[in-house]
Amino acid sequence: MPEAHEAPASDPPRSTPTWVSTTYFAEGLPYMMVRYLAGVYLTDVGVKELYLGFLNFLALPWNFKWAWAPALDLFGTKRGWLLKVEALLVLVIALMGLCVLGGPAVVHGGATALTSATAVASLAVRLLVVVLVVAAFLAATHDIAIDSFYMEAITDPGEQAKYTGLRVMTYRMAVIFTRSVLVATAGWLSWSWSFLGAAITLGLLLAFHYVYLPRFERPRAAQDGPGGVLRQYGRAFVSYLDQPKIGLVLLFLITYKLGDEILFSMHTPFLLRGLGVSKIDLAWMQGLLGTGAGIVGALVSAWAVRRFGLRRAVWPLTLGMNLNIWVYVWLAWTRPDPKLASGLATIAAILAYEQFAAGLGNAVLMIYAMRTCKPEFKAAHYAVASAIWSIFGTICGGFGGAIVERVGYLWLFVLSFVAALPSMVCLFFLPLRDEPRSPAPAAGG
Repeated sequence: MPEAHEAPASDPPRSTPTWVSTTYFAEGLPYMMVRYLAGVYLTDVGVKELYLGFLNFLALPWNFKWAWAPALDLFGTKRGWLLKVEALLVLVIALMGLCVLGGPAVVHGGATALTSATAVASLAVRLLVVVLVVAAFLAATHDIAIDSFYMEAITDPGEQAKYTGLRVMTYRMAVIFTRSVLVATAGWLSWSWSFLGAAITLGLLLAFHYVYLPRFERPRAAQDGPGGVLRQYGRAFVSYLDQPKIGLVLLFLITYKLGDEILFSMHTPFLLRGLGVSKIDLAWMQGLLGTGAGIVGALVSAWAVRRFGLRRAVWPLTLGMNLNIWVYVWLAWTRPDPKLASGLATIAAILAYEQFAAGLGNAVLMIYAMRTCKPEFKAAHYAVASAIWSIFGTICGGFGGAIVERVGYLWLFVLSFVAALPSMVCLFFLPLRDEPRSPAPAAGG
């Protein structure tokens, strides 16, 4: 993927906050289309919990993106990869809009066995699932390109920590956009317009990135033929394992967000069906209130790590993230009525609190994962780390619908807390390194 580029720069390119903002919004949007919006649509047309749980397996490309991440280190430039994959995602998301245009009618009042069977048998739904699989692989590759472009452009650990809050915030803005604007568009207009609106948005970002994304890399090509490529791939993976207490590191990455992953695996069906929340209320609660609270939590977490260091901040942030799961256990036990103002307010308050607490752990995990990466293979190592922390969440979440059908939402949430316990045990023994802190401003720029 040849491109003409300047020599690499040691300092962040000018206008860094701008391209960090737009690229991480662009990273969040395809992920949310695959992992969230498609699930809301399928819930809305009557697909039952068992199959909705299986949608969590669409996270597998993110879990295994380490398998092809070294290609982005060995060939071409991160900018070239980013632009090409982004263009393909625009086309694929537009295709999703065409699939839902011929899909089954929206089901009011929840799914029955009959409506669920009709929805699953629909050709449009089956085509959508195929397109979602393709989109998942493309979006995972897009993530690799953006994350590694960021680490190539900003090499100083202190500067990376500085912009972590901005990365999380703009990624979460894509979450807000999907959960509020796109869900509300489906409620006010149609699902087809919702998906096509996402394609148009990503297309505008692509045009901006093509013109304004900085050029600072030289094109690379693997040397020594196929054998050299295989050796480089092997070095990328093996070198990540060459660090102190690697078994403990891997266990921590696997389990740190596992509780949240299990809880969120059936979060939307719980709100729509378990509690009876409407799509319009779901749009403002999850999209604006909940995601806004998540952004605040992530910014607080990034600030705390930068201000006090990872070793001092990690315990308060981790406890804050995990203890909140019990409020969802209470919510599943009491089942407040969203048709009453008091019930809707209770659900909204708990959702906002839970999202804030979940955001506390995001920056911790991102910063810790970056500090396990080695300079020669930033893309591969970060892909390995991010895949490791999500794989068990994918597996457990994939069976979340089956668990709900067997024991109900309350026990799914109890299981979420139990799954969070191993990471807290790991913290007693985990090697946590604090990089020297620079006098730069707090996270968020």
